Amino acid sequence: MSEQGRPVGVEAAPRIDSSAVDAADRYERHGGFPKYSQAQPGPAYGEFVETMRTLQDLTVCVDAPDEVFADALGKARELAEFLEPYRAVEGQGPAGRVMHLPGRGSLLMLPWTVREAGPDGITMSGVFRRYHLGGNGAAHGGVLPLLFDDLFGMIVHYAGRPISRTAYLHVNYRKVTLLDTPLTVRGRVDRIEGRKTFVTAELLDEQGELLADCEGLMVQLLPWQP
Repeated sequence: MSEQGRPVGVEAAPRIDSSAVDAADRYERHGGFPKYSQAQPGPAYGEFVETMRTLQDLTVCVDAPDEVFADALGKARELAEFLEPYRAVEGQGPAGRVMHLPGRGSLLMLPWTVREAGPDGITMSGVFRRYHLGGNGAAHGGVLPLLFDDLFGMIVHYAGRPISRTAYLHVNYRKVTLLDTPLTVRGRVDRIEGRKTFVTAELLDEQGELLADCEGLMVQLLPWQP
């Protein structure tokens, strides 16, 4: 048993407080942004997305003879042809709408897991994988703003604020962020000024060392804004 009293290898369920979301009439103030519902695909979808992430990792690290790449190309084309008839419009496919999956089941989003979420902020944990390599074992600097930006959107959501777009991000890179290292990112609303929601966050390693921090501005959409 772990110190928290749960079996070893069994992760604790995330602590989610959606009270601010439930109390806010957010979709009456969402500009021209469509209203998306959560998707509930079968269990194979999560395994499919994870396998595709592994393929991303392999694509950027394999060193093989050209005939191997030729065979892989044939298999990749076969898979693309197999999936093409199921191409769907935005908001219809499950990618990005499966809340219990890392990265909400989207290959674009980093496959991090929400640990706590509520009006007071959000905490997520995860690692940067080989696909995110910038060089010399470190995560590419460009993936950190992606992590923070995705986090800020969720912070605005759980704070009960209207749907907003990112106006700016400012990232401070304090230390090198290594691949395949357990990390934590946490953020919160700093202050609110009318349509503006100012947010802040920090990226930490297992020892609690600050790797990067970020401040951003999220601006509520006006009725005609997409």
